[in-house]
Amino acid sequence: MSLNDKFSFKGFHKAGADKDKRFEGGNFIKNAGRVKTGPGKKDWEDEMKLEFSKMNADLFSGTAWCFTGVNNAKLHFSYQKPVCDQKLDYIFIDESGLLSIGDIVAISLSAKNVVIIGDQMQLSSPTSALHPGKSGDSVPDYLLENQDTISPDKGVFIDKTRRLHPKICNFISENFYDSRLKYLPLTEKRKINFSKKEKLLPDTGIVFIDAKHKEICRQKSLEEGKIIKNLYEKIIGTSFTEVDENENTTDRLLDIQDILVVAPFNVQVNYLKSILPKEARVGTIDIFQGQEAPVTIISMTSSDAESLPRNVDFYFSRNRLNVAVSRSQCLSIVIMNKKILEINCKKVEHIRLVNTFMKLLDYEKKN
Repeated sequence: MSLNDKFSFKGFHKAGADKDKRFEGGNFIKNAGRVKTGPGKKDWEDEMKLEFSKMNADLFSGTAWCFTGVNNAKLHFSYQKPVCDQKLDYIFIDESGLLSIGDIVAISLSAKNVVIIGDQMQLSSPTSALHPGKSGDSVPDYLLENQDTISPDKGVFIDKTRRLHPKICNFISENFYDSRLKYLPLTEKRKINFSKKEKLLPDTGIVFIDAKHKEICRQKSLEEGKIIKNLYEKIIGTSFTEVDENENTTDRLLDIQDILVVAPFNVQVNYLKSILPKEARVGTIDIFQGQEAPVTIISMTSSDAESLPRNVDFYFSRNRLNVAVSRSQCLSIVIMNKKILEINCKKVEHIRLVNTFMKLLDYEKKN
């Protein structure tokens, strides 16, 4: 954007130890690490903290820890101040659903104005700590008060998706976002061009496959693994029509990186990794939040209610289903032993959770 609009700026990004997650290749942003300071350059200092003291840049970025430190840890607590202490005009907190209210309060001390960006219908951050009252809630959870979308008097709902094909967007919108989420016209042009021989799968939308387990499965399903391996053979090498921001389309062949495979349990994840190609993108939904692919395959693994290794709230989580299905640009395939939907719900909230999966099954039949 800066190059197109012909403006420049200076910025620093707090770089982590993982080289794969460092910001590289920017013309205006420099990675900030640790530098030697003091007499003889013998003392190591956090470079971002030094830059905060000088404020000679236009942009600073990093994780929550970057903005919640203190100016001098050697001083008594009563004399310490936030490392940035309202020196920033604005701070934008992305993925705020992963942060508690306490985290947000600590971060907000860095700036005069705070813009909170997040989606409470996606995954929250796991925590084992006990927080008094609602202080452990994320800010989106706190503000929305159990509603699926934010009201106009409390914030702005971004109601357009560039990722989801209409056949996926409609289900996601109706069941997770009060029917307020709309799709951009360009998403209608994406499709997988299966040959007539492979027409068992649609070009777009949501597909439900009943795994019909013959053996009881808890955290690992060989039958679902076999189905997924077969789907890989059908999908890889198939023509895919993608579209750019100007709605121009190009065709290319799908490869291993174009498929996300999601399972609720690490045992099933490890099994799928062992039978699929080495480069396959396989994991629990936690590691795929924020990512996307033309195709997602969801392996629900467990056979019935008695086989669930974890509680109903986890397995039938609306948030986890939302994130899993909405990673897909074009085609989302849900593999489940249909018998598990016969679960005897003992709480009203559990009825609501299971009902979302029933709606998924009904939606797939109608579309």
